[in-house]
Amino acid sequence: MTWDTYYRGTGEPHDTKLPDPPPWRAFPRRSSPHTFQPPEGLTDAVNAAVFLHRPLLITGAAGSGKSTVIEQVADELRLGSVLRWHITSRSTLPDALYRYDALGHIHTLRLAQSGSRGGRKREEISEFLQLGPLGTALLPDSPRPRALLIDEIDKSDLDLPSDLLDVLERGVFEIPELVRHSEARVPVRRWRGDDEDEATEQKPYVVHRGRVQCRRFPFIVMTSNGEREFPAPFLRRCIRYDMPPLSVDLLHAVVEAHVERKLSPEASGLVKQFVDRVARGETLAVDQLLNAVKLLIDHQGPTGEQRDRLITYLLRNLTGA
Repeated sequence: MTWDTYYRGTGEPHDTKLPDPPPWRAFPRRSSPHTFQPPEGLTDAVNAAVFLHRPLLITGAAGSGKSTVIEQVADELRLGSVLRWHITSRSTLPDALYRYDALGHIHTLRLAQSGSRGGRKREEISEFLQLGPLGTALLPDSPRPRALLIDEIDKSDLDLPSDLLDVLERGVFEIPELVRHSEARVPVRRWRGDDEDEATEQKPYVVHRGRVQCRRFPFIVMTSNGEREFPAPFLRRCIRYDMPPLSVDLLHAVVEAHVERKLSPEASGLVKQFVDRVARGETLAVDQLLNAVKLLIDHQGPTGEQRDRLITYLLRNLTGA
Protein backbone atom coordinates (compact mmCIF):
# COMPACT_ATOMS: atom_id res chain seq x y z
CA MET A 1 0.00 0.00 0.00
CA THR A 2 1.09 3.55 -0.71
CA TRP A 3 -0.41 6.74 0.65
CA ASP A 4 -2.01 7.74 -2.64
CA THR A 5 -5.40 7.41 -0.95
CA TYR A 6 -4.67 10.63 0.98
CA TYR A 7 -2.89 13.61 -0.56
CA ARG A 8 -1.90 12.88 -4.17
CA GLY A 9 -0.33 16.14 -5.22
CA THR A 10 -2.55 16.48 -8.30
CA GLY A 11 -4.69 19.38 -7.13
CA GLU A 12 -7.81 17.32 -7.88
CA PRO A 13 -10.32 17.12 -4.96
CA HIS A 14 -11.35 13.60 -4.00
CA ASP A 15 -13.22 11.89 -1.17
CA THR A 16 -11.23 9.67 1.15
CA LYS A 17 -11.45 8.46 4.73
CA LEU A 18 -8.73 10.10 6.77
CA PRO A 19 -6.84 7.97 9.31
CA ASP A 20 -7.59 7.87 13.02
CA PRO A 21 -4.90 9.47 15.21
CA PRO A 22 -2.48 7.34 17.23
CA PRO A 23 -3.43 7.17 20.92
CA TRP A 24 -0.83 9.77 21.93
CA ARG A 25 -2.13 12.27 19.34
CA ALA A 26 -5.85 12.01 20.13
CA PHE A 27 -7.48 15.21 21.42
CA PRO A 28 -8.41 16.18 23.98
CA ARG A 29 -5.19 14.64 25.25
CA ARG A 30 -5.88 11.82 27.63
CA SER A 31 -3.79 11.03 30.67
CA SER A 32 -1.41 8.11 30.19
CA PRO A 33 -0.46 6.91 33.68
CA HIS A 34 -0.48 3.27 32.62
CA THR A 35 2.00 3.74 29.77
CA PHE A 36 4.84 5.04 31.98
CA GLN A 37 7.44 2.57 33.18
CA PRO A 38 9.38 4.14 36.08
CA PRO A 39 13.13 3.48 35.91
CA GLU A 40 15.10 2.23 38.89
CA GLY A 41 15.15 4.63 41.82
CA LEU A 42 12.37 6.90 40.61
CA THR A 43 9.71 5.47 42.92
CA ASP A 44 12.03 6.09 45.88
CA ALA A 45 12.58 9.70 44.77
CA VAL A 46 8.83 10.25 44.37
CA ASN A 47 8.07 8.75 47.78
CA ALA A 48 10.77 10.90 49.38
CA ALA A 49 9.20 14.02 47.84
CA VAL A 50 5.74 12.96 49.06
CA PHE A 51 7.01 12.08 52.55
CA LEU A 52 9.11 15.23 52.99
CA HIS A 53 6.70 17.60 51.21
CA ARG A 54 9.46 18.76 48.88
CA PRO A 55 9.44 19.44 45.12
CA LEU A 56 10.86 16.72 42.88
CA LEU A 57 13.34 17.92 40.23
CA ILE A 58 13.72 15.40 37.40
CA THR A 59 16.52 15.89 34.88
CA GLY A 60 16.79 13.97 31.64
CA ALA A 61 16.77 14.07 27.86
CA ALA A 62 13.73 15.23 25.92
CA GLY A 63 11.19 12.45 25.51
CA SER A 64 12.48 10.37 28.42
CA GLY A 65 9.13 10.50 30.25
CA LYS A 66 9.90 13.20 32.82
CA SER A 67 6.56 14.96 32.54
CA THR A 68 4.61 11.67 32.54
CA VAL A 69 5.73 10.84 36.08
CA ILE A 70 3.27 13.24 37.67
CA GLU A 71 0.31 11.78 35.75
CA GLN A 72 1.02 8.33 37.21
CA VAL A 73 1.57 9.69 40.73
CA ALA A 74 -1.61 11.79 40.64
CA ASP A 75 -3.58 8.80 39.38
CA GLU A 76 -2.24 6.35 41.98
CA LEU A 77 -2.53 8.74 44.94
CA ARG A 78 -5.86 10.26 43.85
CA LEU A 79 -4.53 13.81 43.77
CA GLY A 80 -7.00 14.98 41.14
CA SER A 81 -6.27 16.50 37.75
CA VAL A 82 -2.71 17.71 37.14
CA LEU A 83 -2.08 21.44 37.08
CA ARG A 84 0.56 22.49 34.53
CA TRP A 85 2.89 25.46 34.31
CA HIS A 86 4.81 25.39 31.02
CA ILE A 87 7.97 27.46 31.39
CA THR A 88 9.34 29.85 28.77
CA SER A 89 12.02 32.52 28.95
CA ARG A 90 9.25 35.03 29.72
CA SER A 91 7.65 33.09 32.59
CA THR A 92 7.43 34.94 35.90
CA LEU A 93 6.42 33.92 39.39
CA PRO A 94 3.46 36.36 39.62
CA ASP A 95 1.92 34.83 36.45
CA ALA A 96 2.06 31.39 38.07
CA LEU A 97 0.37 32.68 41.23
CA TYR A 98 -2.43 34.79 39.74
CA ARG A 99 -3.47 36.76 36.65
CA TYR A 100 -5.10 40.19 36.82
CA ASP A 101 -6.55 41.76 33.67
CA ALA A 102 -5.98 45.37 34.71
CA LEU A 103 -6.64 46.83 31.26
CA GLY A 104 -9.89 44.91 30.91
CA HIS A 105 -10.97 46.09 34.35
CA ILE A 106 -10.22 49.73 33.58
CA HIS A 107 -12.00 49.54 30.23
CA THR A 108 -15.10 48.00 31.81
CA LEU A 109 -15.15 50.61 34.58
CA ARG A 110 -15.08 53.37 32.00
CA LEU A 111 -17.95 51.77 30.09
CA ALA A 112 -19.93 51.50 33.32
CA GLN A 113 -19.27 55.15 34.18
CA SER A 114 -20.46 56.25 30.74
CA GLY A 115 -23.66 54.23 31.12
CA SER A 116 -22.79 51.74 28.37
CA ARG A 117 -23.31 48.77 30.66
CA GLY A 118 -27.02 49.17 31.26
CA GLY A 119 -26.66 51.38 34.27
CA ARG A 120 -24.18 49.21 36.16
CA LYS A 121 -22.04 51.51 38.25
CA ARG A 122 -19.43 49.01 39.31
CA GLU A 123 -17.64 45.93 38.05
CA GLU A 124 -16.36 43.45 40.63
CA ILE A 125 -12.59 42.93 40.56
CA SER A 126 -13.12 39.16 40.84
CA GLU A 127 -14.30 39.09 37.23
CA PHE A 128 -10.80 40.07 36.16
CA LEU A 129 -8.77 37.82 38.48
CA GLN A 130 -7.76 34.20 38.05
CA LEU A 131 -5.38 32.12 40.11
CA GLY A 132 -2.45 30.67 38.17
CA PRO A 133 -1.37 26.99 38.28
CA LEU A 134 0.94 27.47 41.27
CA GLY A 135 -1.57 29.70 43.07
CA THR A 136 -4.30 27.09 42.59
CA ALA A 137 -2.00 24.31 43.82
CA LEU A 138 -1.41 26.25 47.05
CA LEU A 139 -5.08 26.68 47.93
CA PRO A 140 -5.84 25.27 51.40
CA ASP A 141 -9.33 23.89 50.70
CA SER A 142 -8.38 20.61 48.99
CA PRO A 143 -8.53 17.48 51.20
CA ARG A 144 -5.45 16.11 49.42
CA PRO A 145 -2.42 17.89 47.94
CA ARG A 146 -2.78 19.07 44.34
CA ALA A 147 -0.36 17.81 41.71
CA LEU A 148 1.57 20.55 39.85
CA LEU A 149 3.95 20.10 36.91
CA ILE A 150 6.50 22.88 36.34
CA ASP A 151 7.70 21.79 32.92
CA GLU A 152 11.17 22.60 31.55
CA ILE A 153 12.24 24.96 34.30
CA ASP A 154 15.68 25.17 32.72
CA LYS A 155 14.08 27.26 29.94
CA SER A 156 13.25 30.02 32.45
CA ASP A 157 14.84 33.36 33.08
CA LEU A 158 17.89 33.06 35.35
CA ASP A 159 16.06 34.63 38.31
CA LEU A 160 12.95 32.42 38.34
CA PRO A 161 14.35 29.50 40.40
CA SER A 162 15.49 31.96 43.07
CA ASP A 163 12.14 33.78 42.94
CA LEU A 164 10.42 30.49 43.75
CA LEU A 165 12.34 29.92 46.99
CA ASP A 166 10.14 31.93 49.33
CA VAL A 167 6.90 30.43 48.02
CA LEU A 168 8.28 26.88 48.17
CA GLU A 169 9.48 27.41 51.74
CA ARG A 170 6.50 29.26 53.23
CA GLY A 171 3.64 28.15 51.00
CA VAL A 172 2.07 31.60 51.09
CA PHE A 173 1.57 34.47 48.68
CA GLU A 174 -0.40 37.70 48.44
CA ILE A 175 -2.45 39.30 45.69
CA PRO A 176 -1.61 43.03 46.06
CA GLU A 177 -4.78 44.14 44.26
CA LEU A 178 -6.85 42.38 46.94
CA VAL A 179 -4.68 43.37 49.91
CA ARG A 180 -5.71 46.98 49.36
CA HIS A 181 -9.23 46.16 48.17
CA SER A 182 -12.15 47.58 50.15
CA GLU A 183 -13.79 44.14 50.51
CA ALA A 184 -12.14 41.67 52.84
CA ARG A 185 -13.36 38.55 51.02
CA VAL A 186 -13.18 38.29 47.23
CA PRO A 187 -13.99 35.13 45.19
CA VAL A 188 -11.31 34.30 42.59
CA ARG A 189 -11.46 31.77 39.75
CA ARG A 190 -9.13 28.77 39.85
CA TRP A 191 -6.75 27.43 37.21
CA ARG A 192 -8.10 24.40 35.39
CA GLY A 193 -6.31 21.07 35.55
CA ASP A 194 -5.72 18.53 32.79
CA ASP A 195 -9.12 16.84 33.03
CA GLU A 196 -11.14 19.98 33.70
CA ASP A 197 -12.86 21.86 30.89
CA GLU A 198 -15.40 24.64 30.67
CA ALA A 199 -18.17 22.20 31.53
CA THR A 200 -16.48 21.25 34.80
CA GLU A 201 -18.02 23.19 37.64
CA GLN A 202 -15.37 25.02 39.61
CA LYS A 203 -16.25 26.81 42.81
CA PRO A 204 -14.26 30.07 43.10
CA TYR A 205 -11.94 30.31 46.06
CA VAL A 206 -12.69 33.19 48.44
CA VAL A 207 -9.43 35.03 49.15
CA HIS A 208 -9.37 36.76 52.55
CA ARG A 209 -7.48 40.06 52.75
CA GLY A 210 -5.55 39.17 49.59
CA ARG A 211 -3.58 36.36 51.25
CA VAL A 212 -3.41 32.65 50.35
CA GLN A 213 -1.74 30.21 52.77
CA CYS A 214 -1.51 26.52 51.92
CA ARG A 215 -2.08 23.83 54.55
CA ARG A 216 -0.75 20.83 52.62
CA PHE A 217 2.22 21.39 50.34
CA PRO A 218 1.33 20.33 46.79
CA PHE A 219 3.08 17.48 45.03
CA ILE A 220 5.33 19.39 42.62
CA VAL A 221 7.37 17.87 39.80
CA MET A 222 9.83 20.15 38.03
CA THR A 223 11.46 18.89 34.85
CA SER A 224 14.76 19.93 33.29
CA ASN A 225 16.53 18.90 30.10
CA GLY A 226 19.85 19.59 31.80
CA GLU A 227 20.59 22.67 29.71
CA ARG A 228 21.66 24.83 32.68
CA GLU A 229 22.75 24.72 36.30
CA PHE A 230 20.57 25.89 39.18
CA PRO A 231 21.65 27.83 42.29
CA ALA A 232 22.48 25.76 45.37
CA PRO A 233 19.74 27.32 47.57
CA PHE A 234 17.18 26.17 45.01
CA LEU A 235 18.64 22.66 44.66
CA ARG A 236 18.79 22.02 48.39
CA ARG A 237 15.02 22.50 48.59
CA CYS A 238 14.39 19.80 46.00
CA ILE A 239 14.53 16.04 45.84
CA ARG A 240 16.61 15.42 42.73
CA TYR A 241 16.50 12.53 40.29
CA ASP A 242 18.39 12.02 37.02
CA MET A 243 16.68 9.86 34.41
CA PRO A 244 19.00 6.96 33.46
CA PRO A 245 19.89 6.18 29.85
CA LEU A 246 17.08 4.29 28.14
CA SER A 247 17.49 0.52 27.99
CA VAL A 248 16.08 -1.70 25.23
CA ASP A 249 13.76 -3.57 27.62
CA LEU A 250 12.41 -0.41 29.26
CA LEU A 251 11.85 1.40 25.97
CA HIS A 252 10.27 -1.70 24.43
CA ALA A 253 7.71 -1.77 27.25
CA VAL A 254 7.06 1.98 26.91
CA VAL A 255 6.43 1.74 23.17
CA GLU A 256 4.12 -1.28 23.54
CA ALA A 257 2.09 0.59 26.16
CA HIS A 258 1.70 3.57 23.84
CA VAL A 259 0.78 1.68 20.67
CA GLU A 260 -1.40 -0.70 22.72
CA ARG A 261 -0.18 -3.89 21.07
CA LYS A 262 2.74 -6.32 20.99
CA LEU A 263 5.59 -5.21 18.78
CA SER A 264 6.57 -7.19 15.72
CA PRO A 265 10.18 -8.42 15.43
CA GLU A 266 10.82 -5.64 12.90
CA ALA A 267 9.49 -2.98 15.29
CA SER A 268 11.54 -4.47 18.14
CA GLY A 269 14.59 -4.13 15.94
CA LEU A 270 13.77 -0.46 15.41
CA VAL A 271 13.67 0.03 19.20
CA LYS A 272 17.13 -1.53 19.53
CA GLN A 273 18.52 0.64 16.74
CA PHE A 274 17.08 3.70 18.49
CA VAL A 275 18.78 2.83 21.81
CA ASP A 276 22.09 2.11 20.04
CA ARG A 277 22.03 5.46 18.27
CA VAL A 278 21.31 7.33 21.52
CA ALA A 279 24.17 5.44 23.19
CA ARG A 280 26.49 6.64 20.40
CA GLY A 281 25.64 10.24 21.27
CA GLU A 282 22.85 11.08 18.84
CA THR A 283 19.99 13.22 20.11
CA LEU A 284 16.66 11.50 19.56
CA ALA A 285 13.29 11.77 21.33
CA VAL A 286 10.98 8.91 22.22
CA ASP A 287 8.20 10.66 20.32
CA GLN A 288 10.19 10.15 17.11
CA LEU A 289 10.38 6.43 17.80
CA LEU A 290 6.66 6.21 18.50
CA ASN A 291 5.90 7.84 15.14
CA ALA A 292 8.25 5.49 13.30
CA VAL A 293 6.82 2.40 15.00
CA LYS A 294 3.29 3.55 14.16
CA LEU A 295 4.24 3.72 10.47
CA LEU A 296 5.84 0.32 10.69
CA ILE A 297 3.08 -1.68 12.38
CA ASP A 298 -0.15 -0.05 11.19
CA HIS A 299 -1.90 -1.81 8.31
CA GLN A 300 -2.87 1.61 6.92
CA GLY A 301 0.74 2.73 6.77
CA PRO A 302 3.04 2.78 3.76
CA THR A 303 5.13 -0.20 2.65
CA GLY A 304 8.40 -0.90 0.92
CA GLU A 305 10.82 1.86 0.01
CA GLN A 306 8.28 4.58 0.84
CA ARG A 307 7.97 3.34 4.41
CA ASP A 308 11.74 3.01 4.85
CA ARG A 309 12.29 6.51 3.52
CA LEU A 310 9.70 8.00 5.88
CA ILE A 311 11.13 6.18 8.90
CA THR A 312 14.53 7.64 8.04
CA TYR A 313 12.99 11.12 7.98
CA LEU A 314 11.27 10.57 11.30
CA LEU A 315 14.38 9.32 13.07
CA ARG A 316 16.73 12.11 12.05
CA ASN A 317 19.19 13.35 14.64
CA LEU A 318 17.83 16.43 16.44
CA THR A 319 21.19 18.18 16.63
CA GLY A 320 23.63 19.15 13.92
CA ALA A 321 22.95 19.78 10.25
